Amino acid sequence: MYAVGITPHNPGDSPRAKAEGMIDIALKEWTCTCDLIVEGKVCLLLRKGGVHEHDGPGRFKLEHDRFALFPAWEHENLDWIKPEFRPSRGVIVEEPAEVEIKGYAEVAGIWEVPSRAAFDQLDDLHPWLSPQIDMRFNYKPDRPLYAMLVRAFRFGESMIIPNRPAFAGCRSWVPLTRVEDRPTPVGAQAVLNDQSLDAQRARVADVLRR
Repeated sequence: MYAVGITPHNPGDSPRAKAEGMIDIALKEWTCTCDLIVEGKVCLLLRKGGVHEHDGPGRFKLEHDRFALFPAWEHENLDWIKPEFRPSRGVIVEEPAEVEIKGYAEVAGIWEVPSRAAFDQLDDLHPWLSPQIDMRFNYKPDRPLYAMLVRAFRFGESMIIPNRPAFAGCRSWVPLTRVEDRPTPVGAQAVLNDQSLDAQRARVADVLRR
């Protein structure tokens, strides 16, 4: 279910990846946010797009409706995470040699955010403090900001892949072009049941469609 006029540009995975039972695309999010999503603690993402998007800086496009969750350290600011969600590991100062992919997500709904006041009504569904939300609204203010509700799945065992140069850059989507980098959804467990997710979707839709 998507908001009116917002549909995936390239739904799902490539035919080859589907045939192999793998996921060949990942969405970059702060590492702590990825962890919270696969733990079922939050389910709402806020997207505007990075500097290196296909359609230009700050232009997010929903290109896929299923994706691995790619932990990103660039720009992660733990001071902008609510204390109850802040990890104990401290700040990651050097890009790691390997990437740990703990799960994947499916898009359960996406809406253009009409105002800051509307988004603030959904405060318990996300981990960010006001400075991070302000930054999203203020960056390229002429371009739309989207709230994306996700259905997350946690792998029974994390997938560890090399942190390849091709993964670098401030962008939303990371193609997993090598077969050995592609996780499989087989055996992954949903972190929220259908009833909980349906309730969250109805609530977000009610707030953001006003």
